[in-house]
Amino acid sequence: MNCIEVIGFIMDYLDGVLAAPARSEFEKHLAICDSCTAYLRTYQQTIKMEITTRIEDVTIPEDLVRAILASRKM
Repeated sequence: MNCIEVIGFIMDYLDGVLAAPARSEFEKHLAICDSCTAYLRTYQQTIKMEITTRIEDVTIPEDLVRAILASRKM
């Protein structure tokens, strides 16, 4: 497996759905390729950051909405 193939399989690998033979080749490549290992680590950190900073549905107070709209009319 080469670097381009590894990048194409990252989501399947992280989701745990990469078939055993491909997973084995993927991991063999990571063992010898510092660039892909770093890319995978960065990819995982990005996903973790997105999850920890995700803002769920936020209710905006109606009076704030009115105040903002009123200030735009001035």
